[in-house]
Amino acid sequence: MTTQEMLDERYGRRRSRGARATTWIVASILVAAAVAGVTWLTFANSSSSVDAAATGYTVPDARSVSLRFQVTAPIGSTVVCALEADDEEHGIVGWKIVRYPASATHSVAYAETIPTVGEATTGLVNSCWVA
Repeated sequence: MTTQEMLDERYGRRRSRGARATTWIVASILVAAAVAGVTWLTFANSSSSVDAAATGYTVPDARSVSLRFQVTAPIGSTVVCALEADDEEHGIVGWKIVRYPASATHSVAYAETIPTVGEATTGLVNSCWVA
């Protein structure tokens, strides 16, 4: 008899196969539910996500910035983008919200002119979302 068996016998502890099996079954169900939940959340978030990337900008004058960018969104979704122009100290000197109609393609390139209150050194896409 091992030490563990002697201690179990002395203090009345019993290890039943049913309790062990139940523990493994419950743990397996919880792990499967967690995996299913994470999978569902990942799919739900990615199916309506919008990505935008600036592809270039020019500063034609002290009161505007021309921005070129590409938006990748779900097909058939109306997209709204917040564009901004920053000065050399990273302060926002211009801001524009634009709405684009639904597109039949996944990625679309756009160009916008952002009016500014001072001379800008860059233009960028702050964020885009499905409207």
